[in-house]
Amino acid sequence: MISKLPRWVEYGSFVLALVAGFINSVGLLGFNHQSISHLSGTATLLGVGVLDSSFSDTLHLVLILLSFLVGSAMSGYFLNSGSLKLGRNYSRLLILEAIIIFASMYFLSKGSLFGHYLASAACGLQNALVTTYSGAVVRTTHVTGIFTDLGLMLGSRLRGELFDKRKAILFLLIITGFIVGGVFGAYFFSIFKFNALLIPAVICLLLALFYSVYSTKVNR
Repeated sequence: MISKLPRWVEYGSFVLALVAGFINSVGLLGFNHQSISHLSGTATLLGVGVLDSSFSDTLHLVLILLSFLVGSAMSGYFLNSGSLKLGRNYSRLLILEAIIIFASMYFLSKGSLFGHYLASAACGLQNALVTTYSGAVVRTTHVTGIFTDLGLMLGSRLRGELFDKRKAILFLLIITGFIVGGVFGAYFFSIFKFNALLIPAVICLLLALFYSVYSTKVNR
């Protein structure tokens, strides 16, 4: 149960989901219609591409997958546990994510595929940054698992079990944030192209600042 879920987890999850939805919409519109915040579609394209695509296209998909893995490894290196806890230096990883997004924007604006890999690494870092809280899996770069968990909760409620409203609110915030981020990403991409990635990068920096100030204030 997450009846005592801190508000900072809900707010942070919403904002991070918005960032991921933003980046993913830019990816879908600008990266040859490829999703970038999750890997299911990319892995499928790789499987199909082994038979139907050129070596360079297949290698490109492999590098996107590996970049996501590298980003996740960065979070794994800096975090000692997969459980959310106030006081951990999430701000450092958020700043690192912002730097990677800035770099991705630069290379994409220059037409370099290296920008694709950096964007994937940023999403991998973020997805590993937020993992579990009181038994609830919190993923902010895709919503497949979130919908699955909501469905399981609804099924359990119909069977007569208690319904964890706070967990449901958290999941709905993540879904809403991801969709809103997609809307913003599509809108700003139509105006600024890849320079639109400046927005999620700045959001990560602001979130890092707010988290650092809040954490310091609470732990005094």
